[in-house]
Amino acid sequence: MDHASSTQEIPTHGKVPSHVAIIMDGNGRWARQRRLPRIAGHKRGVEAVRATVKACAERGVQYLTLFAFSSENWRRPADEVSLLMQLFSAALTHEVAKLDRNGIRLRVVGDLSRFDPRIRALIDEGERRTALNRRLTLTVAANYGGRWDMLQALSRLLREHPDRAKAGVPEEALSPYLSMSYAPEPDLFIRTGGEQRLSNFLLWQLAYTELYFTDTLWPDFDAVALDRAIDSYRQRERRFGRTSEQVEEAERAQDSATRGATEPHKTA
Repeated sequence: MDHASSTQEIPTHGKVPSHVAIIMDGNGRWARQRRLPRIAGHKRGVEAVRATVKACAERGVQYLTLFAFSSENWRRPADEVSLLMQLFSAALTHEVAKLDRNGIRLRVVGDLSRFDPRIRALIDEGERRTALNRRLTLTVAANYGGRWDMLQALSRLLREHPDRAKAGVPEEALSPYLSMSYAPEPDLFIRTGGEQRLSNFLLWQLAYTELYFTDTLWPDFDAVALDRAIDSYRQRERRFGRTSEQVEEAERAQDSATRGATEPHKTA
């Protein structure tokens, strides 16, 4: 399925974001505030993931993308990285069956070559088991970086079409090689924990995404916090390069078309 590029055409959008992307920040600070080891915050963060997936599915969100582990997170202390890998493995082992029962498809994007073979096998199994589910697509970005994504897409394109090296690479040629070509661009980006940066996440895909930053630490993020983010999204005017007047005119035309489609036809 092809999805509209926000820099090439105006994508469809509604009151409920079709695609929500989240940087889950604040696990360590949550634990530190409670004088707990950092891993306690990460474990509590898994519970927040479970609650957020459920809330998104209930609200009609079709795609949820979570930044679980960046390509820069390998710089963290070795013992913390090891514990994070154990948590990732445990989540893949215990959560996939629940996702499948609830009609949720799992996708994992990123450079997976650095992960342990057991984790890679669990990812493959989880993706295969849930491949036909359509209620919600949950994407976990693991060992992912936005710059890596663009570079790997360009490398793959040029391997398959070496003539492009001289002819040039238009957007529509590169887009299918991006790791999330199966999903529309995010409508709403959320970052918890008070920081206000993208941290190398979905740099290509976030071109026209509405950004929402909250001080709430990820382990405390719940359905109420998600609703606040969605309420903020609903207040935004999504212009995609147009003027406010053009947006209003397009909305009036859409409303008129909708009314015309729902009103009963009169017969002579």
